[in-house]
Amino acid sequence: MADDAFLRISNLVKEFDGHRAVNDVSVDIAKGEVFALLGSSGCGKTTLLRMLAGFETPTSGTITLDGNDLADLPPYVRPMNMMFQSYALFPHLTVFDNIAFGLRREGLPAAEIDARVEAMLKLVQLASYAKRKPHQLSGGQQQRVALARSLAKKPQLLLLDEPLGALDKKLREETQIELAGIIHDVGVTCVLVTHDQEEAMTMASRIAVMSEGRFLQVGPPAEIYETPATRFVADFIGNVNLMDGSLVVDEADHVVVDCGDVRHRIGHGITGTRGMPVTVALRPEKIRIRRDALTSPAPGDSGVNRAHGTIKEVAYFGSFTVYHLQMASGRVLKISQSNAERQQGAQLTWGDSAWATWTDLSPVVLTQ
Repeated sequence: MADDAFLRISNLVKEFDGHRAVNDVSVDIAKGEVFALLGSSGCGKTTLLRMLAGFETPTSGTITLDGNDLADLPPYVRPMNMMFQSYALFPHLTVFDNIAFGLRREGLPAAEIDARVEAMLKLVQLASYAKRKPHQLSGGQQQRVALARSLAKKPQLLLLDEPLGALDKKLREETQIELAGIIHDVGVTCVLVTHDQEEAMTMASRIAVMSEGRFLQVGPPAEIYETPATRFVADFIGNVNLMDGSLVVDEADHVVVDCGDVRHRIGHGITGTRGMPVTVALRPEKIRIRRDALTSPAPGDSGVNRAHGTIKEVAYFGSFTVYHLQMASGRVLKISQSNAERQQGAQLTWGDSAWATWTDLSPVVLTQ
């Protein structure tokens, strides 16, 4: 493990009545990093966060923060703050007093409290709302007040549990970038729990994809998306076409996988044997759709990285259009095409015959 780890989680286990909610998890998180725990409900991510906060006691394993073991520290002594989905603002207190609440309980001088609260209000751009009550604010503003209150005590570690879950989709998208910017400006180390992949990819510098209490893959958002390690990760992050097949060529710089009605040439090697079963993952946005077949297929193999079929579904989303291309076998290929031009001429539509093509750098071979 890295020597510069600020937060170190080692072989952490949490059992409830014989069930392992968190199963031998280890990771190092650097100072100033925003680290996301991403997974569906029940995967163990919130249990892991609650162990960091001290609300749950590990069955085994260790948690150290800046070299200090947190095992015997109760939640109220730990140098961290946790922000919940509900925000938990005091309805009878003003925005100013909500942010000041924790500082007053610590017995700080009034002048220091005032200065720190005013700095937080400026940071979250709510200085003009200091005298308002929470019910007089929008959801996004309440979220920023909760963040300001969490940051006012200058925690070494900030824990966020589904921080944007209470907001509607449009406001959540706007707030993701805003929240990430504030956390980056402050430089606080942050662990974020979410089931929303866009939230994780927008806000985090690294993501851990969790399932059944384990980390399936840990890495930067682009790495998780572009080179998923398992079928579960590929399917969980974004949209993907997953095609089962067998390995027919395995060279150092490329492989060929036969998936029946589709033959893939993929520009990376794997450690495998000919004939072994594998899965090809191909993102919809990496496929091009056209009425006619390509005249210059991939070198050495005229039948690879192309598919012919009939368009069965078309969905227009404004910035992009999704096509479902049904091949002769009945298999459906999902294709996402950017609407870069305002007027694109005759569009492909239901019932049209079409070809799908992609490069050998687009798919990924999965062996598990």
